[in-house]
Amino acid sequence: MTIATAALDIDRDPQAYLALHQALDESAADALLDERERTVRAAVRDVVAHEVAPRAAAADRDHVFVHESYQALAKAGLAGLIFPERLGGTGDTHTAYAAAMEEISAGCAATALVYMTQMHAAYPIMIAGSDELAGRYIPGLLCGETYGALGITEPNAGSDVASLRTVATPHPDGYRLSGAKTFITTGDKADVIICFATIDRSLGRDGVTAFVLDGRWPGLSRGTPLAKLGMHGSTTAELFFDEVEVPANHLLGKPGGGWRVVLNSVIKSRISAAAQGVGIARAAYARTLRALTRLHGSRLPDEQAFALATLRGQVLQGRLLLFSVARQVDRSGTPSAGQIGMMKQSCTDLGWHAAREAMRILGPYGDLAELGVERCLRDAKVTQIYDGTNEVQRLLIARDTARTLGGLR
Repeated sequence: MTIATAALDIDRDPQAYLALHQALDESAADALLDERERTVRAAVRDVVAHEVAPRAAAADRDHVFVHESYQALAKAGLAGLIFPERLGGTGDTHTAYAAAMEEISAGCAATALVYMTQMHAAYPIMIAGSDELAGRYIPGLLCGETYGALGITEPNAGSDVASLRTVATPHPDGYRLSGAKTFITTGDKADVIICFATIDRSLGRDGVTAFVLDGRWPGLSRGTPLAKLGMHGSTTAELFFDEVEVPANHLLGKPGGGWRVVLNSVIKSRISAAAQGVGIARAAYARTLRALTRLHGSRLPDEQAFALATLRGQVLQGRLLLFSVARQVDRSGTPSAGQIGMMKQSCTDLGWHAAREAMRILGPYGDLAELGVERCLRDAKVTQIYDGTNEVQRLLIARDTARTLGGLR
């Protein structure tokens, strides 16, 4: 077997995939998971090995939406981990969700992006929508019958949600939405769209309001999916709203309450992004280790062995941070913005760093598409950007530090 096919064989052979990733489990990280969480992780890993990883390279190469991969996870009952059983979920912990997201990302980051977007669309409905809205939309998202999207980002309003320009104008039966969204994951396919708009631009964040939109409503149109550096198995598109009529009962929370919906949702979305970073880092490490042992045997040249040893420790550190903060969410529900920011920024930076380092360690083999490490690099980049850029996370961490020091005066 050549080095060029060394990583591909683990994608094609589920038993080889499972054996490698089980060998890379760390007891220090496993100690942070309870028995049920380890069971969930094992179930997800098994689906990834058999249904997700074998499709990942082709989906990336051909820009094919990972429908079958997501459907496999949904069919196995693994797509609604943090949702209650009454809505089609399993009522698991955020720590179980983080472990599941890491596993999916290690096999196919694009599938993980679709998977987490389904959760991100369903969660605001659960926390701020009526029982009728939750019952109508959430089960379909979790079982894979429908796809969802989260409409926040605009051409001139990315991380600054308070500066939205999509307008919701009241009318006797509800609201009319006009405006545009960009960089919307699964936007071209979404049957359910959580759209954030403002009822009054002068109010800033106090004007932000959240709505549930049906993707078939008149006045809603979609742009051609955008060409991207990575995540080729997930689509990203623009959305356009031309006087879209939204019934009053499709409001999430109260008028002007959308900012609170955002704040309550970002904890979940940043766990998702952080878990992607750790999963991508693990994939880059695993693929590099697999390729080099095929080339040199179990005893690697010292330079490569030492570099991989450092990378192994960094991946473990990312896992520990991810699971620790997720556990804090399970226990208190409200970790500080600094804690969430450190998790998101550190873990997604880890994914980018690990992929670059893996390519460096591989030398002339690093950019071979067959090895999949260059795919890790391309996929990792966007995790530093969405769900609040890492520059914004550093700002939140700095503010949290200042508040902590201020309490010592």
